Amino acid sequence: MLGSRREFIKKSTAGLLVSGATFMFPMELLAAMRKKVGPNDTVNVGLIGCNGMGFSDLSSFLKMSDINVIALCDVDENVLQKRTADLEKAGIKKPKWYKDYRKLLENKDVDVVIIGTPDHWHCLQLTDALQAGKDVYCEKPIANSVQEANIMLNYVGASDRMVQIGQWQRSQPHFVDAIDFVHSGKLGEIRLAKAWAYQGWMKPVPIVPDGTAPAGVDYDMWLGPATQKPFNPNRFHFNFRWFWDYAGGLMTDWGVHLIDYALYGMKASTPKSVMALGGKFAYPDDASETPDTLQTVYEYDGFSILWEHATGIDGGNYGRNHGIAFIGNNGTLVLDRQGWEVIPETEFQGWGKEGIPKMEAKKFDNGGQSGLDLHTQNFMEAVKSRDASKLTAPIKVGYDAALVSHMGNAAFKTGNRIYWDDASGKFKNEEANQYLMANYQNGWKLPMV
Repeated sequence: MLGSRREFIKKSTAGLLVSGATFMFPMELLAAMRKKVGPNDTVNVGLIGCNGMGFSDLSSFLKMSDINVIALCDVDENVLQKRTADLEKAGIKKPKWYKDYRKLLENKDVDVVIIGTPDHWHCLQLTDALQAGKDVYCEKPIANSVQEANIMLNYVGASDRMVQIGQWQRSQPHFVDAIDFVHSGKLGEIRLAKAWAYQGWMKPVPIVPDGTAPAGVDYDMWLGPATQKPFNPNRFHFNFRWFWDYAGGLMTDWGVHLIDYALYGMKASTPKSVMALGGKFAYPDDASETPDTLQTVYEYDGFSILWEHATGIDGGNYGRNHGIAFIGNNGTLVLDRQGWEVIPETEFQGWGKEGIPKMEAKKFDNGGQSGLDLHTQNFMEAVKSRDASKLTAPIKVGYDAALVSHMGNAAFKTGNRIYWDDASGKFKNEEANQYLMANYQNGWKLPMV
């Protein structure tokens, strides 16, 4: 029975990872995995934002027996009830409930905070958590603007707290192995890195009328610093991603994961210029605001990085619905969540190149552990050792990916090729700089640097 359960866990976890779904783990299995640990040996965790990826993160933490969840915060009491019932299936008693994250941060017993809220909340909640003395696991993207990202980078840099960003691919061995190959030089000179997300499962967001927030929802708290607008189901929970007030569309949703690895492989940070073309081509009349189709080109010295995304289509590059490709003179390395392979240049044999032998594709295999599990474990190793150098996705990793992704959205909004000035940390095109800034409303103040 034990062997069967282990095999089931391995298959279930790997399937979730490959599909790109959230890492929801069966709570009944979690109960069987957890061992009793004395109170002096536990780390107390509080979760802010309990729907979707926030609860997936918590579930991953709870696979470590020394993690004790003592606080849940969400603006939706219905979510708090559902997640508490989920935890009870794992034999975990009801944590304390909060609707205002600031009250959770006042709880001196909370050691670690998980931030799983929409993007427009990340800056306030991370900086407040640091000031409260908490270590933080923060979902990606780190912010909904470049201005917020700059503030967060400075706050973390001035703190002794451990901060891990939820770009879990940084902890996944086959991604790291692929980048080691890229850095080996065997691909030859790399002229182009591509990253893409083709999301065939995504349907139109239907237009529905504004209405009243459901019972148990503190809608004003959900809005927080975002522009005051009537409640609409489309702007709540999962679909917030497709509205500029709260997020940056697929560019910042999937883009930070995949652009991160394009930057990592090319040892790159900010580009010299950016241009973007796209729009609402798949579903022009649906309720979403962000583009469902986009191509963004980033210029660097000696190479370019290309990002592309499309909803309602699965047929991405190299037959993969998501991935990163490094295109070199000797061959192309293609990488996604399932594995990686090298496609040699066999047709053209010019320029005196040596070539690369055909390689077998490397398949994803983490021995039954998801990349998310490895990522949360890595974070806790840093928390316990108080050694930030152990973090696989520290704030700078999240910052670079968010900055480049937001730059792509700024280029899309201007409709121009825009040029970056590293010295000032701004675009040379003044029109584009407005898209770097946060716009806090409803009495909420941007944290001071």
